[in-house]
Amino acid sequence: MTAETPSPADLAQMPQGNLNEKLGVRITEASADRVVGTMPVEGNEQPYGLLHGGASIALAESLGSVGAAIHGADLERLAVGVDINATHHRSARSGTVTGVATAVHRGRTSACYEVVVTGEDGKRLCTARITCALVPAVRT
Repeated sequence: MTAETPSPADLAQMPQGNLNEKLGVRITEASADRVVGTMPVEGNEQPYGLLHGGASIALAESLGSVGAAIHGADLERLAVGVDINATHHRSARSGTVTGVATAVHRGRTSACYEVVVTGEDGKRLCTARITCALVPAVRT
């Protein structure tokens, strides 16, 4: 595995995992510096009909983890999440939300991303920060 930016065809083939499939997460752009993905509001609401905050956090963790995994690939390291926090600014009732993860720190043993989730109107719904440890890919 190398840290080359995946092509759109590569992204379409990339396994999303059970949670991302259930949430409807689609990664549309991915590099070690920036990862973009979308998620529908429908099916991810809390009882009041608003986008569930946990769904926003799951989107943020997925996007940041992909960026950290791409960064860690050339270092022969795997990315594992060790910390995430989020602030919910507003919610959405319908449509699709977009998350953009931007690298804050890309080191040898950790990577940190800021993730901004926006609604279709471009307004910020959530700001999150995820830190991943980069652990050796081969354990002896």
